[in-house]
Amino acid sequence: MITVNRLDENTFDVVVKAASVTTHRVTVPEEYYRKLTGGKISKEKLVEDSFKFLLKRESNTMIFTEFQLPVIGRYFPEYVQTMKGTQK
Repeated sequence: MITVNRLDENTFDVVVKAASVTTHRVTVPEEYYRKLTGGKISKEKLVEDSFKFLLKRESNTMIFTEFQLPVIGRYFPEYVQTMKGTQK
């Protein structure tokens, strides 16, 4: 289960309940949000979809506790296209 809580305009706390419960702080730069979504979905939904993407590839205990959303694309090159594809 993924719970996303907005802290401010671009910062979110994410709680992932799996075998272990983990908490993550994620920053979503405005221009990156627009690039991935065109503003078609909320930042909360983008963060949730991003965590679903990550959890298909690694356990929640392997996800950084604090990061900016663009970091995902450095580790998983297919991330940007996958996120853009969910907006159609």
